[in-house]
Amino acid sequence: MSDGKRGLPAAGAAAVAVGMLVGACSSGGADQSGEASGSGAATLTITANAIAGGKNAAEAEWIADWVIPQFEERQKAQGRDVTVTFEPQGVDDEDYKTKVALDLKSGKGADILGIDGIWVGEFAQAGYIAPLEDVVGQSSAEWDGWEQIPDAVQQAASFEGKRYGIPQGTDGRVLYYNKTLFQEAGLPADWEPTSWDDVISAATALKAVDGVTPLQIDAGTAMGEATSMQGVLPLLAGTGEELWTDGKWTGDTPGLRAVLDLYKTIYVDDGLGDAILQQEASGRDTSFQEFADGHIGILLEGDYFWRSVINPQEGVGTAPMEDRDTAVGYARIPAMSPGSGIDGQDYVSMSGGTARVLNPGTADPALAWDLLTFMNSPEAFEARAAGTLSISPRTDVNEKLLSSDPMLSFVSDEVLPITAYRPGLAEYTEVSAALQQATLDVVTGSSVDDAVSAYVDALTGVVGADSIDSGK
Repeated sequence: MSDGKRGLPAAGAAAVAVGMLVGACSSGGADQSGEASGSGAATLTITANAIAGGKNAAEAEWIADWVIPQFEERQKAQGRDVTVTFEPQGVDDEDYKTKVALDLKSGKGADILGIDGIWVGEFAQAGYIAPLEDVVGQSSAEWDGWEQIPDAVQQAASFEGKRYGIPQGTDGRVLYYNKTLFQEAGLPADWEPTSWDDVISAATALKAVDGVTPLQIDAGTAMGEATSMQGVLPLLAGTGEELWTDGKWTGDTPGLRAVLDLYKTIYVDDGLGDAILQQEASGRDTSFQEFADGHIGILLEGDYFWRSVINPQEGVGTAPMEDRDTAVGYARIPAMSPGSGIDGQDYVSMSGGTARVLNPGTADPALAWDLLTFMNSPEAFEARAAGTLSISPRTDVNEKLLSSDPMLSFVSDEVLPITAYRPGLAEYTEVSAALQQATLDVVTGSSVDDAVSAYVDALTGVVGADSIDSGK
């Protein structure tokens, strides 16, 4: 496959790695074993795409007003003079990604960097970041926090079996359903599908209810990445396949064909979904409003749909449902058939998330690791969550903070342990676009054969024929 550097400034991985090892981005000083240099004065820097009064303001305020003073005070109590500086950013994600990549390429940049989890593999392949054990030493593997982060969630900051950072946030996807419509269709309020056939069966029953679109699973290019994350990828996981495995991308495989066959069933053969909606620029927002208005029976979405979109709290939801807590049900996404999901799972999901990584060029790896783990401690997550309830990567934190919200607790307890993540590689964006096009082709009437053929052609142009799994 390609060298994984597309989208990043060009540089030889070996040269980059050497440059970062000799570069110093803080003044504490350390040998490369990760042992701290002593108890003298030291400085550390944190950067994130967050800025007070602007983008991700709550994150920026938490770092500046809680993390830094708390960490400095704790270091002072241990007899060490540590100064932590926050370098806020508030720019487009791609601009931020480019800046971080350029900094790392030149051996500069902050000691701790907040990045999108999907960049981890790309940065790792380019040599811009290194496994934690290479930067910090064995102590990184002994952190007790790992026991509180499910293995599946750790993948948000991992690549090829190695941890490159610590997840700082995550989410999960489920099937939402309208209990009122289910009652009208003679379906159970505690619905728990165990296969794709169960979902189609429920949608078929909902078709008899006037004015209802039975099932919404995002499709097409207008939906953008939502088509991949709320459609193709969780469905593909339900066939036992992942988009990228062992250095190859999914091509003409039985799993992909099964996914596209399902789209054909929903949007063409059985008329269980609104094919026109998938082609509208505002189709996803429209689907949210239609669900809130009781016109969509089943919707595959992320947990933010619950805590943000249909949240009845004044000023929070964009399509608030006053009866959300009683009218809306949620269920795990079933595999195509029991046990057919990845790792033999009965249920599957997909998650996104962000991570914090260490700069391999940090002059004081041990101190930087102390700060990183402090930022991912239970008390830090609790301080960050003040006033904004959301799912953390830590089980102990979720058990404490999410007890008042059964849905978010459900995601934490039942979904995160079985979730999966997008491949964090440079080619992913183009591969995802090709998948979106394949679903659009099917939804608009093309055969599955033609859609798969066009997808493989597009995929070949992105990654090369040798990097494609033909399923044979």
